[in-house]
Amino acid sequence: MVRDREELRALLEPGRRLRRDPGVSQAQVTPHLQRALLLQQQGRHDGAEAEFRQHLALEPEDAFAHAALAISLLDLGRRADAEATARRAIGLGPDIAFAHYALARVLSDRNREAEADSAIGEALRLEPDDADYHAFAAAIALDRGRWPQALEAAEQALAFDPEHVTANNLRAMALVKLGRKSEAGATLETALARDPEDALSHANRGWTLLHERQRDRAMEHFREALRLEPGNDWARVGLVEAIKAGNPVYAVVLGYFLWMQRLSPGARWGMLIGGYFGFRIVGNLARSNPALAPWLLPVQIAYIAFALLTWLAVPLFNTLLFFHPVGRHALAADQRWQARLTTACVVPALGALAIWLGAGMEGRSLVAALVFGLLALPVAAVHQCQRGWPRWAMGGIAAVLAITGLAALAILLPGDSPLTSQAGHAGRALLGFFLLASFASQWIANGLMGVRPKR
Repeated sequence: MVRDREELRALLEPGRRLRRDPGVSQAQVTPHLQRALLLQQQGRHDGAEAEFRQHLALEPEDAFAHAALAISLLDLGRRADAEATARRAIGLGPDIAFAHYALARVLSDRNREAEADSAIGEALRLEPDDADYHAFAAAIALDRGRWPQALEAAEQALAFDPEHVTANNLRAMALVKLGRKSEAGATLETALARDPEDALSHANRGWTLLHERQRDRAMEHFREALRLEPGNDWARVGLVEAIKAGNPVYAVVLGYFLWMQRLSPGARWGMLIGGYFGFRIVGNLARSNPALAPWLLPVQIAYIAFALLTWLAVPLFNTLLFFHPVGRHALAADQRWQARLTTACVVPALGALAIWLGAGMEGRSLVAALVFGLLALPVAAVHQCQRGWPRWAMGGIAAVLAITGLAALAILLPGDSPLTSQAGHAGRALLGFFLLASFASQWIANGLMGVRPKR
């Protein structure tokens, strides 16, 4: 599944387009502050922190320096220190817009978007003509699924700075979400004509072309983005998806994922719930009207097959990338683990199914195929949840299901265990629990995948 947050991570990178607030008194500018800002622009945040602290030893009440230090601390992964420093900046200079902007960046990185929205709103109230602040407001709106507000904020940023790279990219993202893909493409082509060496614009153009199902052109832009910036994770993810989209089956799944991504979170849940109840209605109709059953059965099979495909296509096609000359280098560690674990469930399931079919559809091998096949679903979902308690929770659910399913198989598979015996009853009870819990786990997984834990 392609996540919205992956699209924004490159744009929310601490320090991007950072510049000294024009309201800072020149009397406060020391050589330490000048070096700190230069190091920060270069991404050398360890050195920047040291210089900021030496400056603050001379100017302990410099609100701007505290705010800039907060952004470097954020880049170093010290989120709690970054928030405390940003709040210190606001305490020293409540009327300095840059201090509120720094706090907004920290809060956004900590997945506290409502608070970040409030902080950037205060920065804009104090300095309404700042393109950076409008651009960050657009990023937050995109992150919260508010496409029209994101477009409006990005266009406000461009009104003050028509060449603002981040604002142009955010505008293109918002246009894609609103279904205006041709306008998004034109925006990015203009940005690339202005600066053909910008990795961010190349990566964004690649994703826009994927939305337009132009896989080959998308791959060109992803490769160029990675040439310009080898660590660009967004371009790497895009390249992986573009390679897999060369398979017509996965191309359909990717199209579905990208379409779902353009919906609001509420609409996505509505689609999932509506699909489930639609499936139940078709099933009830088939049972109450036997004459219609043969015509409705293909619909039911297609629904189940597509549902399974949306859950398993990503890890299974990632497994195939292990044998691709480029794809195997583009997979991240999480993707590799997800692929290995899911394949470890799917292969035994297919093997057991083959044994059952080879035995004339007799025996209990079908039970093993069912257990391993259903177990693949929660296992695949583990690495689709964000790191932190959502992933641990999903991992715990998958582990409980694995223990239950394997225990049921240990009891039921031996041919000399009658199903009517005490052990047989226990095995059937475990299997029944496993089936119900597997069904429930899919709804829990959908909820957990949408959770972004506060950091």
